[in-house]
Amino acid sequence: MTTKYVKNAVGRMIPTEINGQPVTPFQGPHGYKTTGHKYSPLIRTCADYPDDGDKRAPDLKAALLKSGLKDGMTISTHHHFRNGDLIANQIFEIAAELGVKDLIWFPSASFPCHEPLIEYLEDGTIHHIEGSMNGALGRFASQGKMRGAGVLRSHGGRYQAVQDGEVVIDIAVIAAPTADPFGNANGLTGPSACGLLGFALADSLYAHNVIVVTDNLVPFPCIPWQIQGNNVDTVVETEQIGIPERIVSGTTQITKSPDRLYIAELTAKFCDAAGIIRDGFSFQAGAGGTALAIGNYFGEIMRGQGIKARFARGGSNQYLVELLDQGLVDYILDGQTFDLEGVRSMRENPHHVDTSPFTSYNYHGKGNFASMLDVVILGATEVDVNFNGNVVTHSDGYLLHGMGGWQNCLFGKTVILPIPLFRDRIPVIRDEVTTICGPGELIDVIVTERGIAINPRRTDLIEVVKDSGLPIKTIHELKGEGERICGVPQPPQFEDKIIAAIKWVDGTVIDVVRQVKE
Repeated sequence: MTTKYVKNAVGRMIPTEINGQPVTPFQGPHGYKTTGHKYSPLIRTCADYPDDGDKRAPDLKAALLKSGLKDGMTISTHHHFRNGDLIANQIFEIAAELGVKDLIWFPSASFPCHEPLIEYLEDGTIHHIEGSMNGALGRFASQGKMRGAGVLRSHGGRYQAVQDGEVVIDIAVIAAPTADPFGNANGLTGPSACGLLGFALADSLYAHNVIVVTDNLVPFPCIPWQIQGNNVDTVVETEQIGIPERIVSGTTQITKSPDRLYIAELTAKFCDAAGIIRDGFSFQAGAGGTALAIGNYFGEIMRGQGIKARFARGGSNQYLVELLDQGLVDYILDGQTFDLEGVRSMRENPHHVDTSPFTSYNYHGKGNFASMLDVVILGATEVDVNFNGNVVTHSDGYLLHGMGGWQNCLFGKTVILPIPLFRDRIPVIRDEVTTICGPGELIDVIVTERGIAINPRRTDLIEVVKDSGLPIKTIHELKGEGERICGVPQPPQFEDKIIAAIKWVDGTVIDVVRQVKE
């Protein structure tokens, strides 16, 4: 059957179907308005659950069988344990042992530790992945080896998809550092403490069957509960749910690269010159080395001016926690903890608040936190001369990253991408990005080691920093500098086969990824 295509609002040709499901093309950042009601999970009755509240099953296999595991189901997991997750692989090992086929894996993210799942993609246990595909899984998909097309969503887009019924989860498996036999659970305590369980919130609310797996079972009640036992069907106690050394890195390090430090310094100086850093402002920065350095520079500026931020959005880390402890930030609104200090702070400090994609990022809600941020600091694999951004593929076309909350954060009042002018002798600024993950109209400033480019749409920023002494250049000037140093790169070559769809925050498709031509 011939695939039909339609051009979306950023000029990309989008198929009318993905995995046999109809597709709505991207219509602009605010172009698509949906109607209807939130998805409703099955109604349950207390008559089918133990009066004593003890929902334990002897092991994960028994819990999956009790949940009715069968061919074609959608199985969800979360990524609070990042590269230390021990549960997702076990699920599909059990499914393969039982002979179950064509499962859809719906993780909030994948990591190198999930490379063993390639075996189950190859033998038919897993049909395709609807979630980020990092490293080996992304390369496997890029080579056209996955039977179905992957679907990549932001953290908020994942919540939106579940809430709207775009994805119906048959079985959610929630790995929890602490839980009680009733299913109340949190990520704050226990040997595998990870901070919070916000990425699993939608799964607990909307999945047809919910399994909580823990290596720290406590008597009822588990306090505080981030996951409510009233939404949980079965509890499994196991020896270990995650490897702590891989759940958290101990300390996340500020970059030592002179170029990256200079980019961080330029970013902070730009924010100061633009009047963004002021008493009561709010910001979000990631946990990468450059972003951490920017947060440090923000702290220096706030100390020097005797001001403080009202709130910072996390991922949290030791440097953000220091700003909180020093009174330079009133609150951390945390979506994911990235080191041991973040876990400790969330456990001990009531001003370090755990959040979820519903509060922070969900586009189909009555507002969210992202649009309230005065400044957002993000990364990118590529940017083009129209300020469109790419975070999932490299310039060779391979799908190697997920989106996280990147798309959602584009709704901040000022969005800044501090990026090197080139990586591995390949310019980062292109005529066109390989994959569009975010439209240029939402990206305001590009900061590189060789200058700062402001989106022409932001005439207010251009005006306010024109006499600042900062190295302001056009995006075309920066692109030219990169190409003079590295040369003009050859565009990647693709086959016709679509290996993944990139969803926008409203469930529309903004771009697709094709099989790389070897």
